[in-house]
Amino acid sequence: MHVFEGTVREASLRLGEPGFVTKCAKRYATLLGEPPGDGELRSWAESWPVLLRVLEAAGLHDLYLLLEYQLPGSSHRIDALLLGQRAGRLVAVVVELKQWTSAAPHPVGSGLLRVGDREVLHPGRQVGGYVTYLRDWVPADLELEVRGLAFLHNASATLIGPLRAYAGDGPSATYPLLGADDLPEDADTAVLAGRLQCTDLEPAGREAVSGFLTAQHRPSARLLARVADTIRGHDGFRLIGEQDKARQTIHHAIAAIEQGKPGHVVVVTGGPGTGKTAIAARVLGDLCLKERANPRLLSPSGTLTQQLARAVGDSAKGLISTLTTTLPGSLDKDTSVVLLDEAHRARTDPLRRHSEFPNLFTRLIRGCAVLVLFLDERQIVRPSEGTTLDELRRLARARDYTFAHIDLTTQFRCGGSRAYLDWIDALLTKGGMAPVWQGSDYDLALAENPAELESWVTAHHRQGHSARITAGFCWPWDSPPAPPLLPEVSISWTDDTGEHLWQRPWNSRAEGILAGPDTPGRAFWATDVGGHQQVGCVYTAQGMEYDYNAVILGEDITWTPNGWQARPEKSHDHALQGLSPQRYLTYALNTYRVLATRGTRGTRLYSKDRATQQRLHQLLAGARS
Repeated sequence: MHVFEGTVREASLRLGEPGFVTKCAKRYATLLGEPPGDGELRSWAESWPVLLRVLEAAGLHDLYLLLEYQLPGSSHRIDALLLGQRAGRLVAVVVELKQWTSAAPHPVGSGLLRVGDREVLHPGRQVGGYVTYLRDWVPADLELEVRGLAFLHNASATLIGPLRAYAGDGPSATYPLLGADDLPEDADTAVLAGRLQCTDLEPAGREAVSGFLTAQHRPSARLLARVADTIRGHDGFRLIGEQDKARQTIHHAIAAIEQGKPGHVVVVTGGPGTGKTAIAARVLGDLCLKERANPRLLSPSGTLTQQLARAVGDSAKGLISTLTTTLPGSLDKDTSVVLLDEAHRARTDPLRRHSEFPNLFTRLIRGCAVLVLFLDERQIVRPSEGTTLDELRRLARARDYTFAHIDLTTQFRCGGSRAYLDWIDALLTKGGMAPVWQGSDYDLALAENPAELESWVTAHHRQGHSARITAGFCWPWDSPPAPPLLPEVSISWTDDTGEHLWQRPWNSRAEGILAGPDTPGRAFWATDVGGHQQVGCVYTAQGMEYDYNAVILGEDITWTPNGWQARPEKSHDHALQGLSPQRYLTYALNTYRVLATRGTRGTRLYSKDRATQQRLHQLLAGARS
């Protein structure tokens, strides 16, 4: 995907035409299904003219140019990609464009920077990632040579100098950082071409360019080997018992496509902590060892995707990605195996669709040879998401695909306590008929107030354990992504010592690793330093685990003699607005089940609703505090 292709001279002429950027925006919307944002449009309007003037001044009129080139199998886009030829070999030059006038070092390290209130990759590192990605995904028979640079056209030497220093001798230092002073339009043509790494390039032939644009991109053997080695050496992806049985069942389908028989659906169901994600990652590692493999590990959860990508490493980009409504590119319907973790979070729009089956799954099945879905129907927390085992079975039958189902019953979270999971499952059904807790293999108790919850979490944190507080989405969430975060989760209560007020912020909504000092980004709230000081929600906790788990039940569900009653008006979750109490209750109970099953060693519960708190007192009367 790209919004423009042609020679540099053609791009310069087109840019002078009224409406060129608008036409590119329309092409973008057609290809990606949504229009570019205002910030994106501004960057095009500001950066493209500067780049083209410099390329013209460097005498590179006849090199081929792609604007907003989307990397194969990925949602990442390169601002500009130049194509030329050297000694008969195709050469691609990655150009990352920045409008920055200031940047500051990031506490995490040289690979990251702060630009305003944003956390961003160092431009050299960003370019390096694109260069490596192209080397790993473009077919070897094209013999593509890849180079790269970053052009910060608004940056003076006072910014470029420190940015080069921040790069040090790490991976960010490999690729040139060029500012306004490095590429003056009145400089010697040869000097400009050299700094743009294009001195030795000739125009590429149409056949070579066409070969690049139409190539069936797939992960290279060296990329697959790196990912396989990483997964095999990761303790978190080791399988035992029925987990390995599930893996073998998936391998039966893989063996069938190796014999030229595509068309298989495998569904792995299981509750929290049964190892669904570990199986998905391990099978990905297995597939990476196979010749000419082209697998994908997808998840609708950005939190889980980013955590998996960090565990496996940067080399897994493209192999591990977030599934929205756009399918990954470069799949092969005869050989590709797609592993969809957290299938219950898939955007299937069951209430709006006009077909029998989710369009997303239908397109996935058409695009690959084996589709493996990891599912827990009781983790569906939005009306626009999810599927069922029965629906997937019927979909496979309608497509004349084989169907296999494996149910995982042994869980490895919550101390392996079957008693606790059974108790939580019974408590968080509509009837709520859980027995009095009598388990001894899991640390479960009731907190009297949120301050007690926090003291428990803090004590475990000081002992070196991971511990987090989560809550139902029953308070406003208007805080900016970066600190200072607003203390919006606010609870007041009165006891024998007087009136009290407890206030804490939600987790940051920032997309990066670190939102600020001791404030992890959204996807890393559950695992990184400082997360225990913010309150998480179902969207940041789902798929994650930590040692000790504190859960605040909001006033959106309350206990009555007839079971649970929903109060949707107490919710601040826009995804659940407008639901009837009966429908809302299903998603609320699923949400609290997710939150209550994150702790591997212990859980503390607290409800803001008085009747619910009294009910929990009755059920946990004998539990240790």
